Amino acid sequence: MMSRRAFIGTTAAAAAALQCKPGMAAEPKRPNLVFVFADQLRAQAMGYAGDPNLEGKTPHIDRLAAESVDFSNAVSTAPVCTPYRASLLTGRYPLTTGMFLNDLEFPSGELTIAEVYKEAGYDTGYIGKWHLDGQGRSAYIPPERRQGFDYWKVLECTHNYNASAYYAGNDPTKLQWEGYDAIAQTTDAQAYIKDHAGVEKPFVLFLSWGTPHNPYQTAPRKYQEMFDPEKIKLRPNGGSRKDLAGYYAHIAAMDDCMGELMQTIDDAGIRDNTILVFTSDHGDMLGSQGEQRKQKPWDESVCVPFLVRYPQAHGAQGRKIEMPIGTPDIMPTLLGLSGIESPSTVEGDDVAEVIRNGKDPSDRAVMIQCVAPFGEWRKGKEYRGIRTARYTYARDLNGPWLLYDNKRDPYQQTNLVDQPEQSELRQRLDRKLNALLTEQNDEFLSGKAYIAKWGYTVNGSGAVPYRN
Repeated sequence: MMSRRAFIGTTAAAAAALQCKPGMAAEPKRPNLVFVFADQLRAQAMGYAGDPNLEGKTPHIDRLAAESVDFSNAVSTAPVCTPYRASLLTGRYPLTTGMFLNDLEFPSGELTIAEVYKEAGYDTGYIGKWHLDGQGRSAYIPPERRQGFDYWKVLECTHNYNASAYYAGNDPTKLQWEGYDAIAQTTDAQAYIKDHAGVEKPFVLFLSWGTPHNPYQTAPRKYQEMFDPEKIKLRPNGGSRKDLAGYYAHIAAMDDCMGELMQTIDDAGIRDNTILVFTSDHGDMLGSQGEQRKQKPWDESVCVPFLVRYPQAHGAQGRKIEMPIGTPDIMPTLLGLSGIESPSTVEGDDVAEVIRNGKDPSDRAVMIQCVAPFGEWRKGKEYRGIRTARYTYARDLNGPWLLYDNKRDPYQQTNLVDQPEQSELRQRLDRKLNALLTEQNDEFLSGKAYIAKWGYTVNGSGAVPYRN
C-alpha cells in the first residue's frame, strides 16, 4: 500500500513530467468541488424527502435536489462526528485508521482527499467545524495538522452557534463569527468562490456547518417563528415536538444559506464546471424509536441526505439513486468525477459512473457500524450491519439483532430478525455482512478490545476526555 509521502512524491513527479512535454495541448480545467455538510441532519428531515413539516420551507435545497443526483439511501457508515470526518477525508474505515471515537487526533500518516486534490493542481479550502485534531475543542490547529487544506477558517468544535469562535489562516488569535455562525461561514464561502472563480486553477472548498445539531432552540428568531411545536407532525415511530421545531428552524436557516451559495456559483459563471455536494455527517433520532442523537443503527441516525449536482455529468440531473452509498465511497467517487485516480489507500468504492450513466445497481450493500458505544449511547451496543436499498440488518456481539424491510416498514417498527419465515432472508443478509467484514479485516470484537488495541483512554461514559 502506497504511503502518504510516496503518493505525494509520485504525483508531483508525474505532474512535472507532463508539464515538460513539448507540444502537449493544455488539458481542460478540471471541475471545482464545493462540498457542504451539516452536522446531525437526518435524511428524512428534508422538504424534497417528504417531511410534511418542511413542505415549502426548504425551497433552495428542494431545487438543488431537482437538479441533482439524489442518493436516497446514503448512510453514515459510523454515524458519529469524528469517525465520519476521518472516513470522509481518507476513504477508509474507522477500524483502519483507529478513528472510531470522538475527539481523537487524526493520524499524521493518513493520505487525505485535500492532499490528493492539491497534488492534482487544486487550491484547497476549509471553513467551519473540523473535529479531527484531538488537542482541545477550542485549540488553534497549526498548518501541519490541516491535512492538505490551505485556506482555513476553522474551529475544532463548538455548538454555541451565536458566539462561535474560529481561527483564520496561520494567526493563533481566536476570532468570532458575526451572528449566527452558519450564515457568517456561508458568506465567507461565497467570498472564496468569487475569488477563485476566475482563476485558472480549480478549487476544492469544504464548508462544515455545526447545525442542526443540538441545542435546537438557537436559530435566529425569524426561523424559529416558522415552526409551532404544537403543529409539528411526528413520525409514526415517535419524536419530540419541541426539539423538532428547533431542529427545523436550523434547517430553514441552512436552506437560505444553500440558496446564497447556489446563487454565488451561478453568478460566478462556474455552475457547469462545479461539483456541488450537500450532505451531513450523520442523522439524529430526535425521539424516534424512543432514542436520541446518533450512533444507533436506525435510519434516523444512519441515513443522511446526499445530493450531487454536476451539470457536466449529463445523467446527473433530477435522478434518484436507490443504490446505497457509504462514507468511505465519497472520496473515491468525487475523485472519479474529477478525473483523478484514487490512491491505493482508499477502501471505499468509486461510484462516479453511476452518477454519469444513470445505471442504478441497487443490490449493493454498505456497512453500518458502532465500534465502541460512548457518550449519549454509552449503554448501547457494539454492532455491525448492512444497509441495502431495501433492508437493514445488524448483529450485536451476541448474534442477529435487527432486521427491517424498509420498503414495507419505512419507520422500522417491526423487527423481523426472529421470525422463522425470514430465516432465508436473514441468512442471505448475514452472508453479505460477513463478506464485508472479511473484506475489511474486521473481527468484530468488543469496543473495550479495540480501545485497548489502540491504547486509548476513555472516561466513565466510554468517551475520550477532551479539553475545551
